[in-house]
Amino acid sequence: MDLPKEQDQFDFSGAKTEREEDFELIRSFIKGDETTFRTLVIKHKEKVRNLVFLTLGDAEYVDDISQDVFISVYHKLAEFRFESKFTTWLYRITVNKCRDYLRKKRVRSIFVPIKDSDTDYGTGPFSENVDIPNLVRSAIEKLPERLRIPLVMRDIEGFSYKEIADSLGTEVGTIKSRIFRARETLKVILEPYQKELKA
Repeated sequence: MDLPKEQDQFDFSGAKTEREEDFELIRSFIKGDETTFRTLVIKHKEKVRNLVFLTLGDAEYVDDISQDVFISVYHKLAEFRFESKFTTWLYRITVNKCRDYLRKKRVRSIFVPIKDSDTDYGTGPFSENVDIPNLVRSAIEKLPERLRIPLVMRDIEGFSYKEIADSLGTEVGTIKSRIFRARETLKVILEPYQKELKA
């Protein structure tokens, strides 16, 4: 299944909330109108792609994993219970796909020698030509998965604590704690680059 192209963008109008629009599309799909699934993909594919990229820090597999997400959604959509926002359910599937990828990546890394040239952010010298976005992204990659995913969802994607908790199947308090620890850890990793970050 190929993700729809940007030129296929659907033009939504009216006063319906995103939740109501999604529910209407899902009900139509369940009744047999498969064209509405394409609309769901168009509405949410960029959010999914961004979450995958920022969670993994690996652009090479973003499209493949995003496609896997929507294939799973296609096959499971009839099971959707309309108890929470569609996006909460969608992001839970996305996070699980990212976790599957990271798990496989960890297994593969056991058999791959460590490269001496790998950059170790947090110990490098001052440089006026530091690529700040790449620096921060690399620092985020160093966080353990349980801290990285909530941080990305909250500080970069802008999800609420409740949405993150629902997506990850845990409590709001746990999410807040993990995000706090993630931010504190990032401060330590990025400490040698404070001048560049403030520039």
